[in-house]
Amino acid sequence: MALLSAMKLQGRPPPIISSSLNSNSKPVGSDSVSLNTSEPGSERKPRKFSSQLNRWNRARTLRSGAKLDRTINNGSDSTTGPMRPIESSNRSDVSTTQVDSDVSSSLSTNGDNETDMTAAKSIYIVSDGTGWTAEHAVNAALGQFDYCLVDRGCPVNTHLFSGIEDGEKLMEIIKQAASEGAMVIYTLADPSMAEAAMRACKLWCIPSLDILGPITDSISSHLGTNPSGISRSVAHSSLNEDYFKRIEAIEFTIKHDDGALPENLEKADIVLVGVSRTEKTPLSTYLAQKGYKVSNVPIVNGVELPKTLFEIDPRKVFGLMINPVVLQGIREARAKSLGLGSSYKTKYSELGSVKEELELAKRIFADNPTWPVIEVTESAIEETAAVILRLYDERQSNRAMPRISKSY
Repeated sequence: MALLSAMKLQGRPPPIISSSLNSNSKPVGSDSVSLNTSEPGSERKPRKFSSQLNRWNRARTLRSGAKLDRTINNGSDSTTGPMRPIESSNRSDVSTTQVDSDVSSSLSTNGDNETDMTAAKSIYIVSDGTGWTAEHAVNAALGQFDYCLVDRGCPVNTHLFSGIEDGEKLMEIIKQAASEGAMVIYTLADPSMAEAAMRACKLWCIPSLDILGPITDSISSHLGTNPSGISRSVAHSSLNEDYFKRIEAIEFTIKHDDGALPENLEKADIVLVGVSRTEKTPLSTYLAQKGYKVSNVPIVNGVELPKTLFEIDPRKVFGLMINPVVLQGIREARAKSLGLGSSYKTKYSELGSVKEELELAKRIFADNPTWPVIEVTESAIEETAAVILRLYDERQSNRAMPRISKSY
């Protein structure tokens, strides 16, 4: 108690109880519960960044394609990876009454494990398709709490259950959510499945949210027609034209990465230009998965850009810029990953060289004023791609929106 009082006076939160979740089974028992009773001076403090680097770090770690699962470092315990969907039992039917009694029994027998829930809040994402819609919606919402997730340690675990198309599996997942005290967020196209999920969550007092239902109902009302109720995994299971278009775009993008085959720039839908480590390759791959053929051209001191870059339609060319200090940090990390070590000196990661390359890029972009320049320092891949696709669509349709400056 004296320790708790001292910590409150110093503005630090009291010790919390941590637990580990089994990624392949139901929540573990009370034997995995451990108390963090370390001394106040030995607590691990979050890494401090400058204001700009801190924003950049949060954006990259919380919104840039990273998995939703948050790792919790609390002593020696940590959470494991995403949980897999629960295998259905041998029963042909799981009624609400049966599962209700099972949940009550589970909750009563695990009463000693209530402290497990204080370590991390769980969010179950349930979908009859890939779960992409719900997962990204949750990711966007969690981005509003990055101040807590990064600095103050309010741990959150998210678990994706995709391809859930029968009531038995759905009830088993909701049953486990009830025993864990988890929140359930779902996108179920079948109205009967969505209704069953809503009723079960309401019956067992589980906080839940239907992401797809309200939107579908509103569109249905607007169009004056009823939805099909068929999941996207079923409706788009055939190998249609869009599928082969994406495959062709991915193959093209891989072959034309990092300035390869510059003679084919005319065949690309989008051309990205920037210095090394400005997200050209991951951004190209992301756009290719949406069906766009992408080439990327690196800007390097002492190396001339291909002539074809200045001969193609300028409406498809986009420049990428980044903060020099951030870029230096990325390049240093890259050098270490290649085993060069921190003592290895190279112009590639020296701040002076980095600034020279960025100044060269600025001069090239200034000489080509029709190329939009996009700042990627604090942007996730998805955010940068959204800007590019908006500008691409506006430029291809000759309906560009007015803008304050050339940089985005």
